[in-house]
Amino acid sequence: MRKILKSFKDSSKELKSVKCITITAMFGAISIVLNSFTTVMVTKFLKIGFFSFLPSRLVYFLFGPLVGGLFGAAMDILNFIVKPTGTFHPGFTFNALISGIIYGIFLYKKPVSITRILAANIVQMIIVSFILGSYWLTHLTGMTFLQLLPPRALKELIMLPFETFLFFLIIKGVEASGVLKLVYGK
Repeated sequence: MRKILKSFKDSSKELKSVKCITITAMFGAISIVLNSFTTVMVTKFLKIGFFSFLPSRLVYFLFGPLVGGLFGAAMDILNFIVKPTGTFHPGFTFNALISGIIYGIFLYKKPVSITRILAANIVQMIIVSFILGSYWLTHLTGMTFLQLLPPRALKELIMLPFETFLFFLIIKGVEASGVLKLVYGK
């Protein structure tokens, strides 16, 4: 528990950094563009974002749970303003906030491994996508939780290895390029 609290404390210090604000703004712009062009609506209540998750997860990795949660919530609102898909529901903004916190806790200032990324993806998938996301959709659709869960679970399970492996490759590429030295100033 102390490590998690320290992670939040360190992440709160990132908010005071001009570098953090600048990088998150840049990734926010990239996120909006990717969300606009790489997200496909499969059904009225099921969408797949092929690459739009990458900028957000990089922010969670670089700046931690507090910055990640705020970034996730802000991006949910901005992406809805730029390209609305369905009805706005604050529950999905809450989901984005929780996703940022989960990924920030798992990835911020931690050694990168495919196992760690997979664990973060699984925890986020169960809490945010399966439970909360399906619950919010019951409010919007009138469908039952058990009607919504199977197609959402299938999509998440199909995307899980793709997202895990792609994010791992991106992080390893960022590490190898030396960009992290610029971000962290080491």
